[in-house]
Amino acid sequence: MGQVLVRKVGGVLGPLLGAAVMGYFAYHAVEGDRGLIAWWNIRYALERADRELVEVKAAKAEIEHRVKLLRPESLDPDMLDERARIMLGAVGAGEFIIPNPSNGG
Repeated sequence: MGQVLVRKVGGVLGPLLGAAVMGYFAYHAVEGDRGLIAWWNIRYALERADRELVEVKAAKAEIEHRVKLLRPESLDPDMLDERARIMLGAVGAGEFIIPNPSNGG
């Protein structure tokens, strides 16, 4: 009876141990530091950073264009007038200020 029990336990213990090892690796393939969920999170963060980079580059190009218009060699009189009015808070005779709620003004 003792040998039969040892044989049965031995026959079940090997597959059970193999299943436990496979479960361990399967769990870490999904949940681990380099698992599927981590990969999805990194991919999402990368896509978000790429979108933000495009927005920042567009804003930078707009600012560079406005600065170029204020340079002495390519001074735009309308841009100079706009900046002076904004900085001084002045309006000309017969002009009206219309606040833009989307700009907080």
